Amino acid sequence: MATPIIEWSKLEVRAVVRFLFCKGTKPSEIHKQIAETYGEGAMSRSRVYQWCTWFGEGRTSLGDEPKSDRPKTSTDEENTTRVDEVIRFFEVLFPINSRKIANSYSYASYVTNDIMTLTLA
Repeated sequence: MATPIIEWSKLEVRAVVRFLFCKGTKPSEIHKQIAETYGEGAMSRSRVYQWCTWFGEGRTSLGDEPKSDRPKTSTDEENTTRVDEVIRFFEVLFPINSRKIANSYSYASYVTNDIMTLTLA
């Protein structure tokens, strides 16, 4: 039995999947070889099938594709405004100041105040 590879990267495993797929190896056999060589946690059976499908459709990149359905940042103007509104709403309901927070967590009050009043832009 071969010695398992302990340290590996996602790109390395994907390259092996691509190589074996291009040689005509079935996805189930690819998964078996990946699990034997890299361990069970390297890539799930369903992910091997997904990569084989992508390679069969002509994909050549081994990297992750950018996710188009999520914003690249959560600090856009809309989110920042909404967070400010929520904070102000709770400040009215539960009046608290930075000194109380600082004392309860042993932080200097000026640091806590800076954190509380930080505007994300």
